[in-house]
Formats: sequence, C-alpha cells, structure tokens
Amino acid sequence: MIKHIVLWRLKNKADVAHVKQELESMRGKIPGLLSLEVGVNFAENSPVDVGLYSEFTDRAALNAYADHPVHVPVKQTVGSLVAERWVLDYEV
Repeated sequence: MIKHIVLWRLKNKADVAHVKQELESMRGKIPGLLSLEVGVNFAENSPVDVGLYSEFTDRAALNAYADHPVHVPVKQTVGSLVAERWVLDYEV
C-alpha cells in the first residue's frame, strides 16, 4: 500500500473551502485510490493551509492517478491557487 500526503500553502486563505471541495470531489472515482481525507489546518504559525492524506493500492495506482481524467482538472484548479506544495509518498 502507498500513502500519499500533500500539503499546500495557498495564495489566499479564503480559498481553503474551495480547495477542500475540489479534492474531496475525487473520492470514489479513481481506481486504486482506497481512501482520501482532506484537512484544513488550524495550527497557528504554520505554513500549511490544507493537507491531503490518501492511500493507494500500489505504486502503479499512484502513477495512474497523476494523469487520471478526474484528477487532472482538480490538479489544475488547486494548482492555480497554491503558493507552495510539499509531497510525501511512502510504502507500507
């Protein structure tokens, strides 16, 4: 199983709800994506506004997700609102 974690600092914190909605719209629509959770950061003095925690069956599913037709428009929309992005992928 692959765990895929992405953290974002947004250009405008007012976009947090929109980013959360966009990310959650992928739930249940991408083969190999076992779970998807989106969190809005409430910690003070943190560079992170939104985080995505997701699990994939394997590396092939994670790779397929990158170009999946459900993910691509979400990636474009969210990407346009992001100032910085961090990713952590690991296998368990």
